[in-house]
Parts: sequence; C-alpha cells; structure tokens
Amino acid sequence: MLRILLLALLLNILLICSSGCLLPVYSGDPETRISHLVNQSEGLRLIPDEWQRFWLLDQPNHMTIYRVHGGII
Repeated sequence: MLRILLLALLLNILLICSSGCLLPVYSGDPETRISHLVNQSEGLRLIPDEWQRFWLLDQPNHMTIYRVHGGII
C-alpha cells in the first residue's frame, strides 16, 4: 500500500512539474493566438492610468510657476 502511495505521489509531482498545461490557453492558429495576445496586453496597458486615477495623480497641478488669473476675463 505504501509503495502505491509513493508511486502516486511521484506521478503527481512529475505531472505538476511538467512544462505546459493540460489544456492550452491560446489557439494553435497563429493569427488567432496573436489576436488573443493583443487583446490581453491591451488591458494591461491601461493599468498605469488606473493607478494614477486611483491616487488622484491625474488631477491638474495648481502649483505652477506662472501666474494665472483663474477667473473669467
């Protein structure tokens, strides 16, 4: 019984450490795969903008070196 458990554990470790995945994430067709990768990276491109918006860093800077009137002229 112990030998079967050790063999099953060894088999599980080999399956977990193997490279790749049992089900591929992207299509095998290069055109479709590129389309999926572009769509995925497009969402990651917007993360810095969201971060600045969260910390309110995208607001205008009122401490300018130029004197501005600020009112209606």
